[in-house]
Amino acid sequence: MRLLVTGAKGMLGHRVVAEAERAGHEVVATDLPELDLTDAQATFDYIGDLVPDAVIHCAAYTDVDGAEADEELALRINMEAAGNVTAASGMNGAFVVAVSTDYVFAGDADRPYVESDPPKPKTAYGRTKMLGERAIEDIYTPFAIVRTAWLFGAGGKNFVDTMLRLGGENDTVRVVADQIGCPTWTGFLAPALVQIAEQRPRGFHHLVGGGQCSWADLAEEVFRVAGLPTTVERVTTADYPLPAPRPAWSVLASERDDAIRLPAWQEHVAAYLEERS
Repeated sequence: MRLLVTGAKGMLGHRVVAEAERAGHEVVATDLPELDLTDAQATFDYIGDLVPDAVIHCAAYTDVDGAEADEELALRINMEAAGNVTAASGMNGAFVVAVSTDYVFAGDADRPYVESDPPKPKTAYGRTKMLGERAIEDIYTPFAIVRTAWLFGAGGKNFVDTMLRLGGENDTVRVVADQIGCPTWTGFLAPALVQIAEQRPRGFHHLVGGGQCSWADLAEEVFRVAGLPTTVERVTTADYPLPAPRPAWSVLASERDDAIRLPAWQEHVAAYLEERS
């Protein structure tokens, strides 16, 4: 399979490239400045020349707080670029796998969000990702939209690396305990994205680490696995005001019969730390 990966320099994108190559596919990786996906003509020309069998669209504007200050820029990247990639892919017969986020939901549920739950974002970032989903849906092209959450992995700023750094410098670290989600390692998510590109199951998919925990729980597990004696002081979201409100509930689950099940979130932590060491 000839596979195009956008956002190939990012934390997730570069791992998707590696996993796709490991699976034996012909992989073409692109990112800025080579290709600006907000440029419709450039995107159509690039994909038209390449004629991939599938596209895994990892490129995104992911600065949650930055989107509050510049929603227009986030919208161009998260909505317009997604539409350009999907339209160009459709014209060339390519299946699109696009990565989305838990932020499309309100974050106030009392059970895991499943694929059919209606989005109701409360942040600029969430709105732009929701509109990106709609842009993909509105184009008559076979697609899969994969929502994930609490992503960490090599090659990008992430919570686990931050905890390892702070844990190595401090006896106690203050961590928010009233936000709940599903930690997800790129090393497990990336091959699942490649599998979706291979098998082409259409529609929405939720792919996250199994189970759920708070950021404080995640920090404690990181310190435990890493052998650090650091203590976690549990605090509330109110203790850390940020420009964009963080969802209190980011737990995702799948209602699909053909769902890909990722391992429990604790296994994500252990696998990442083992690889990192």
